[in-house]
Amino acid sequence: MKFCLINFILVFGMLYDVNAQQKMDMGDTSKTKKSPQMNMPDTSMAGMDMSGMLMMSSALSKNLPMGRDGSGTSWLPDASPTYGFMLGGGKWTYMIHGNFTLRYTDHDLSNTGTRGASKLDGPNWFMGMAQREIGQNGLLHFNLMMSLDPVTEGGYGYPLLFQTGESWKGAPLVDRQHPHDLFAELSTSYAHALSEKSDLSLYIGYPGEPALGPVAFMHRPSALADPDAPISHHWQDATHITFGVATLGFRYGDFKIEGSSFTGREPDENRYNFDTPTFDSWSARLDFNPSENWTFQVSHGYIKSPEALNPTENVYRTTASAAYSRPFGDENSFDATAVWGENKVALQDGDNSILLEGNIRLKKLDLYTRYEFVQKTTEELSLNALIYGADSIFGVNALTLGINYDLFKLGPLNLAAGGQLTYYDADSRLNNLYGQNPIGGEVFLRLYPRLTKPMKM
Repeated sequence: MKFCLINFILVFGMLYDVNAQQKMDMGDTSKTKKSPQMNMPDTSMAGMDMSGMLMMSSALSKNLPMGRDGSGTSWLPDASPTYGFMLGGGKWTYMIHGNFTLRYTDHDLSNTGTRGASKLDGPNWFMGMAQREIGQNGLLHFNLMMSLDPVTEGGYGYPLLFQTGESWKGAPLVDRQHPHDLFAELSTSYAHALSEKSDLSLYIGYPGEPALGPVAFMHRPSALADPDAPISHHWQDATHITFGVATLGFRYGDFKIEGSSFTGREPDENRYNFDTPTFDSWSARLDFNPSENWTFQVSHGYIKSPEALNPTENVYRTTASAAYSRPFGDENSFDATAVWGENKVALQDGDNSILLEGNIRLKKLDLYTRYEFVQKTTEELSLNALIYGADSIFGVNALTLGINYDLFKLGPLNLAAGGQLTYYDADSRLNNLYGQNPIGGEVFLRLYPRLTKPMKM
């Protein structure tokens, strides 16, 4: 699918040109640690700064900005925009954010295949955070993340061609994105500053997210405006809801190394309960933020029996990613993410995935794109092994282009309208099921918090 990749490169080139033209508004921050951020104030201290403004630091270091926090214990670039609103009370600082999308989605607009479907639905998530300092060097933090997907999506989830992972009523979910659990994160962390440049941290979640993979898709600024999960999700960041996680981390300067023990089994079909923790899996991750604009990570993990329908299969997952963020002007930003992920089962070749996505924010307008290449197997796509071969691997390309525009404000929230199209190019052996080059589309209304601003005490 050469022309899809060419289109993607052209789109990113145009977005970068727009960004480069704005350097008069804000200098290149890739060469300095302390350059100003026009759309996100410096949040290097928790609580109240010298100007009497209520701020939050990073959840895992009182000496790092809030913009660095991704999902779980993962890192974003410091310059990343943060959407939410803050509250304060005594020694505690609070923040609330989330995303709710009311939409109509149709994956296979031209009805060329037999696996597409349409739906009126509302993918969503909501998150609350609380933080306070403990003594001179300690920082205590709590996260609560919830989703009403079990209500708005039902157990069968929403249509998404070539998506795989998890199950419903004892059958694998194929060409559907599974709903997220009511409780997506309930975690606590403590960070102790050994010095201004170093921290030791402990994160415990039930559920939570281990140190494996990039920032989960719904928390990446490059993906916030896209209502769909990536079809590479289960190769990259699918462990973001794990019932039983303990992560120990150490930061020195721009580097952080982490190790996790966690439950390998993915959430079961009951989206309202708390699954049994087993702590039978492990992972390790190295993060590096060379400047305010960049973050890099590599990670590897052993996931024991992730799928309930295939309990004897264990997965080794390896990922690498880079994320870039640059604010320019007032409430304008450019964000991009590149991810590679591989799943490998013993005695089999690894299955690979590649994701490239970007978003440019211009005041009220978001323009975004996502390109993916994923290798799916006969088993994952629930194909007849006698027809398609038991060990066959099928390459799938997907290119999404989307837009959303803020219509008006509702208190601390924005209401935006948008739409997107996704073009698929898959192995020709699948044409009899999916048609040749199916197209998915959707229109939506999106409710989300405005850009975070410091709050006066």
